[in-house]
Amino acid sequence: MSLFLFISFVALLSALGVVLAKNPVHSVLFLILTFFTLSGHYLLLNAQFLAVVNIIVYAGAIMVLFLFVIMFLNLNEDTEPHKPALAKFAAAIAGGSLLLILVAAMRNISPAGYDAATFDSQIGMVDKLGMVLFRDYALPFELASILLLAAMVGSVMLGKRETGERNF
Repeated sequence: MSLFLFISFVALLSALGVVLAKNPVHSVLFLILTFFTLSGHYLLLNAQFLAVVNIIVYAGAIMVLFLFVIMFLNLNEDTEPHKPALAKFAAAIAGGSLLLILVAAMRNISPAGYDAATFDSQIGMVDKLGMVLFRDYALPFELASILLLAAMVGSVMLGKRETGERNF
């Protein structure tokens, strides 16, 4: 229980750091820490596959892309346009409305307890996921791989330079 509380505390602090950081690079670094803490929660829930995929895909690939874009754009306060007070007020109203809707939606939820007699500790394991994926969902898995292959071939064809063509 204390590990859960520690990971939750770090997750909340790093999520606040994402929103409150003035420097966009620091914000992305806080987001990476948030993803790692979420992976810690996945491990506590016995979902090792989700934890590893979260680290590889989000904390790895997507955050590298975010950092690349932020550093490529070279964002700083001098080039940032000043936001009018009406835009800040509209953002506060939208955020408050979202909070109100979330509280109203979660008001009557009663979480179900866990029954030790019917609990399956192997439910989140990678071998069980692989069996379900390749037994029950083999056709959608193969169709997704064909779609990704077609997208890769298309991106290579679009990015291929013709003879004599100049790109900046």
